[in-house]
Amino acid sequence: MSTAEADRGLAFVTMALGWDPARGRWLVGGKPDIDLNAAALLFAGDAIADVVYHEQLMSQDGSVRLLGDNTTGEGEGDLEVITVDLTRLPERVSAVFFIVTSYTGQAFGQIDNAYCRLVDGIADQEFARYELDGGRGATGFVLGKLLRTTQGWVYHEIGVTLAAKHPVEAVPQLAQFLG
Repeated sequence: MSTAEADRGLAFVTMALGWDPARGRWLVGGKPDIDLNAAALLFAGDAIADVVYHEQLMSQDGSVRLLGDNTTGEGEGDLEVITVDLTRLPERVSAVFFIVTSYTGQAFGQIDNAYCRLVDGIADQEFARYELDGGRGATGFVLGKLLRTTQGWVYHEIGVTLAAKHPVEAVPQLAQFLG
């Protein structure tokens, strides 16, 4: 990102998630489907204000949207995509966290080619990418957070694993990153 882009902050961000399906799932006793989920958690100060995930595909104001829920890993490229129009977020929203959870409980080390990434939608440039390939049995991952500043929205990388199969399980673990 150029200095001019950094000075204006971010305006439109896309989070994308991809992974390969379980191999051998068509055989008797094959592996169960892998269901990873992308989520955006919106905070007003230290309180959760809204969540966008596979059970709520759009924020209350419509500025954050999950464009579909892939439950198997079948398909090419980005399998789950969340769009965030930061210019439309209510003033009370001070941070947006991006997380991935393994709804079916497989640890990231058991999933082939799992990744998540963030793209500046205005510049069409990827500015963060994470390979989800380990984490000692972790089923959740925090990419980072978008933080509202006086200069606009800026990204703060976190890049840590969580013990969470559902976004609700992740919320208490995010408290340490709110400050």
